[in-house]
Amino acid sequence: MKNINSILKQVLQNVSPSKEEMQTINQYVSNFIKKLEKNIKKNKTKVEIFIGGSFAKNTLIKKDNYDVDIFLRFDKEYKNTTLAGLTSDILKGIDDVSLIHGSRDYFRVKLGEKIYIEIVPVKKVKSSKDAENITDLSYSHVKYINKKVKSKNILDDIKIAKAFCYATQCYGAESYINGFSGYALELLVYNYGSFIKFIKTMEKVKPKLIIDIEKLYKNKKVVMLDLNTAKLNSPVILIDPTYKQRNALAALSDETFKKFQKACEDFLKNPSIESFEIKKTDLEKIKKDSEKKNYEFILLEANTEKQEGDIAGSKLLKFYNHLTKEINELFIIKNKGFNYNKEKTARYFFVVKSKEEVLVEGPNTNDKDNVLKFRSKHDNIFTRKNKVFAREKVKQNLKEFLELWKRKHIKRLKEMYITQLKIIN
Repeated sequence: MKNINSILKQVLQNVSPSKEEMQTINQYVSNFIKKLEKNIKKNKTKVEIFIGGSFAKNTLIKKDNYDVDIFLRFDKEYKNTTLAGLTSDILKGIDDVSLIHGSRDYFRVKLGEKIYIEIVPVKKVKSSKDAENITDLSYSHVKYINKKVKSKNILDDIKIAKAFCYATQCYGAESYINGFSGYALELLVYNYGSFIKFIKTMEKVKPKLIIDIEKLYKNKKVVMLDLNTAKLNSPVILIDPTYKQRNALAALSDETFKKFQKACEDFLKNPSIESFEIKKTDLEKIKKDSEKKNYEFILLEANTEKQEGDIAGSKLLKFYNHLTKEINELFIIKNKGFNYNKEKTARYFFVVKSKEEVLVEGPNTNDKDNVLKFRSKHDNIFTRKNKVFAREKVKQNLKEFLELWKRKHIKRLKEMYITQLKIIN
């Protein structure tokens, strides 16, 4: 534990923004809010400003770019469909504003070289059950964390947990990550009392664990009956203390959770600062290793027309999963990877071995016409359980397969919003 504690102390130093950085962010935010207040007064809009996210909860970690969430809480008299338009009016005269489409449109403003503000319109609701959108709950999330998490040690451990998840690519509820949101990590570390207790528990968890911090439900059975089925798919169910019918970990996928559990196991067995550092995929090493084993390596780049962020990321991931299935028809995939650059481009790599021979399924034996057509196209025919099959040699390598696949599936690429697919290496 002495070794772990010294590592965590160093990690905390590394991931905590400096006083100078916090002062700079505070100054930018303060000046920006003054502009908002001036425009709100001018427009006579019934709206309140509140700061949300990690910045408001003192759980911000050091990043290349800082995002600060500012929420505009509109009076209930305004319709849900008008909130983005009202926000746009309030932002008139402010430079570097971009509209981001989502479940409810919001805005992003660049303030400094590394500082961005995200302005999110929300409905002012008295009760969480009146929320029309997940963002309407943000106010109650900030209030809950600020009320419950007073201990500096817990706040520090939340930062450490965020850095750990960020390094292991498990941080973010976006659909191309399917990981832990910042709010979920705040709740989990608060619930277990420390980062170490949190990861020790998670390492051994078998689905489905139900965590109900405020004991809003009698027992597990009531949770399973009360929550919408779609919210019960995650390996861990975390009841939102501010709204009992919401699973704060609904976005967490089995795949991401298994990756997280492995990272927890590795750290607890061999604690190191490297566990909190983002590891870049060494493509050159992967390529050399594949050549030694006579496997084929390929690096691809896909572009989408969709808006950068969650929308583009989810489309590029969906296409990657689709392409994986297509490649798997003729090749044994030994290694693969997906890397989204948070803009409109992603890179995929595949290491494969040819299956050499595949089975092609044909018609039923009693379908004489189609059996004849099938026989005319294929050699090495045989029947199994009243069905005709053919054994076919795989004659293409992966590069040839993909070039042909692209030409044959132009329509499918368009349907999946992929504007370009090119072989890099």
